[in-house]
Amino acid sequence: MHSLIDIGANLTHDSFDADRDAVLARAAAAGVERLIVTGASDAGNVKAAELAALHPGVLWATAGVHPHHADDYTEHSTALIRELAQRPDVVAVGECGLDYFRNYSSRDNQRKAFHAQLEVAEDCAKPVFLHQRDAHDDFVAILGDHLSGISGGVAHCFTGNAEQMQAYLDMGLYIGVTGWVCDERRGHDLQAAIPGLPLDRLLLETDAPYLLPRDLPYKLSGRRNEPSVLPHVLATVARLMAKDEAEVAAAATANTERLFGI
Repeated sequence: MHSLIDIGANLTHDSFDADRDAVLARAAAAGVERLIVTGASDAGNVKAAELAALHPGVLWATAGVHPHHADDYTEHSTALIRELAQRPDVVAVGECGLDYFRNYSSRDNQRKAFHAQLEVAEDCAKPVFLHQRDAHDDFVAILGDHLSGISGGVAHCFTGNAEQMQAYLDMGLYIGVTGWVCDERRGHDLQAAIPGLPLDRLLLETDAPYLLPRDLPYKLSGRRNEPSVLPHVLATVARLMAKDEAEVAAAATANTERLFGI
């Protein structure tokens, strides 16, 4: 069993309300000893910070507004993220970025919210927890405007190809890998890119309750993903990298500690 950190778990999701403590216990039993709880909306940011405060040394949080919620982004959102980012257990600004796949919010509002959150990250000297889907060119352009001022970041739940991955690596980003890498239908580009990912840029995450690995050899209730599944993601990544699981686990943990200061 390896000591792991799940850098992206949506533990405030209501699917965890009935058994959140049991979920954390199963994670710890699987070697997932620390987790970062994703904040993605004004209300979610408060909940994530409150949850982290209840589990010091085990849980941390991010604070940001997901592009799906960019239409609801206000000056209050900026102020709240800025306030929460002062807390030592809130370790990144985000989840922020662009999503042109769903377009739940207008693209113009997505871009405005992304710029605003990157400015907060610059001011607060916190890394960024980034989301990008079907918006690579605009994402790179906006991030490039702020790159010199931010304290690093991660391309959370990276699902792109080798060329896109290299663009993010060239910008100094870490790459967050989820159970998408286990998907035989959609994961081909990511699987092909993983062998070219430097070990010192890898981070591991589940994005629970989403992205349950399709090839998981055991069943979970309700097909809800949870952090205890992270060792399965590790095993797939190690196989694709042709490296020992222990080496990959140690690198991912050290990278997470370095980026987020935990």
